[in-house]
Parts: sequence; C-alpha cells; structure tokens
Amino acid sequence: MVSIKDIAKKAGVSISTVSYALNGSDRIMKETAERITSIANEMGYVPNGAARMLKKRESMLIGIFITDYYGHFYGDLLQGAKEELNRRGYDLIVCSGQRSHRMIPERTFDGAIILDAAFPDAELLEYANRGHKLVVLDRELHHPRINQVLLDNRAGATLAVEHLLSHGLERIYAVSGPESSYDARQRMRAVRQAIERAPHASLTEIPGSFDKASGFAAGSLIAQEYDRPAGVFCLNDEMAVGLFDYIETHTSLVVGKHIHLIGFDNIELSRYLRPRLATIDYSMRKWGALSAEQLLKMLGGEAVETERIYVRLINGDSVKPI
Repeated sequence: MVSIKDIAKKAGVSISTVSYALNGSDRIMKETAERITSIANEMGYVPNGAARMLKKRESMLIGIFITDYYGHFYGDLLQGAKEELNRRGYDLIVCSGQRSHRMIPERTFDGAIILDAAFPDAELLEYANRGHKLVVLDRELHHPRINQVLLDNRAGATLAVEHLLSHGLERIYAVSGPESSYDARQRMRAVRQAIERAPHASLTEIPGSFDKASGFAAGSLIAQEYDRPAGVFCLNDEMAVGLFDYIETHTSLVVGKHIHLIGFDNIELSRYLRPRLATIDYSMRKWGALSAEQLLKMLGGEAVETERIYVRLINGDSVKPI
C-alpha cells in the first residue's frame, strides 16, 4: 500500500508537505499541491480512513440498526434516510445483530438511528451518557442526546378499528405483533380503547409476529370460528397478506363479504391484492429522511424536539358495509 512517505520520496518534499497537500491546506503553494496530488493519484494512494477519522473526529458515516432484513417494510425507510444523508455528504451503513452494537462505542459512526426492538434501552442510554448522538424510531427515551421520531401508531390503529365498526361490524379480531415491539404495543392499546367505546362490539386478540406466516395461522383460527361477518385488523400488512392468502385458498369465505380485512403500513405488495386491501398509510421514505435530518441537526449542535409521522386511512374493497 502506498504511504505518504512514498509520495514524499518521489516528489522530493517532506512528509508534512505531502500531508498539507492531500488535506487541502493553504500552507503550501498551489502548484506544489497540484504536483503532489498528481503523483499521489499516479501511485494509487488511498487515504487511511481510520487515521483521518481520528484527526477530524468524524467519519461522515451514520449507522442505522434494524431488527432483520426480512420483509417489505424497510426499503423505503432506508432509501429516505440514505437520500437525506447523501445530500449532506454522509453515507449510511445498515446494521443488524448484537455484535454490530460495538460500532457505536468504537465511533465507527458519527451518530446512529435505532429501529431494533432487541436493542436494550439501558444500552442506548449508556451510549448517550458517553456522548453519542442517537435517534430512536421504536421507543420513547428521554435524554439530551437522544431524539425520537415516532409513528402515530395510536391514531392509525384507532382509524382502523373505527373503519371496521362504521361498516356495521361488531365481531372484531386483532392480529397483534411481537410483545417486544413498541409499535405493536401502542397499536393494541388503541385497539382495546376503541372497542371499549363501542358498546356492542367484541374483541378477540390473536398473537402475531408481523410476518405472513402468523397472518396465515390467524386466518385458520378465524375461519374455524366463523359464524357471521367479522372485521379483522392485522397490525401490519405482512400479516394481512398471509391472512388473505389463507382465506382465499383454504376456505369458501370471501374477503370483503365474510371477512372484512384491514392492515397497517401500505406496503407495495398489499396494493396488488384483489379485493384491494384497506390499510393505514404513512410515508416510510419521509420517516427515514426525517430521522436522518434530526440526527444531523443534533450533530450540528441544533436543538431538536420529538417528531411524529402522521398516518391516514386508505380505503379498500376488503372492508364493505354489511
């Protein structure tokens, strides 16, 4: 590997002169800097990123931590964060798994965005106490170096349940998500509150895992119990797709006639279901971009406040009046 010492020897100058040239310093003449840069390029010199980071105290890298790479959820969110960071000269590195956590205290990143329920609160607070800047998307943590950019889960779940009730449905099922998920807990809390306000409605909760398989299994349970039209709120679209698949392929029931189905997330796959799936929509790209924007403001020393991503109902033929 070519070093600064090699360049200095070929250029006939001191090592410090080469360092000034490669770092854009005005301490040397422009002609000298251009000649040294040209020699460095000819020799295939690659700057040492670790050394540069130690000197400048910044890496121009942002880490985002997610639970896993499965499913249709993360694409637009990551793209939104990437675009905002690239616009400001930063790059995004996507991480998953326990061992990747050490990249925060090692200062591989200038800051980190967290969307990983397996990341303990205490660990994040410890990093913040050490001076690291973080944005969390999946929990409420109050610390001067932690900002929150959260979905309005409760508003979305309330919209979903009220949509089912407004179509005359009184038997309501809710297919939940992992207990470790902040979003799932917030949505289920809102579901229960909406049902409590509806005197003639009943609620059956079915455990789910935010994946198609758990939606498929929920479809089997609902079909076995079927005795009248039922409204089903899957707490995400992945499960709604799985439930839809079971009803359409393993029963004589019809979605939109016997089973009235609504999801959450408005993922691209759900838009191709027929009848069209009713769902709760929000901009995942905006969520990612806003989280990146907030983190960069923190890195720049600006004050930030908790942000919330608002949601709206997308009507679909999977819910109809009875």
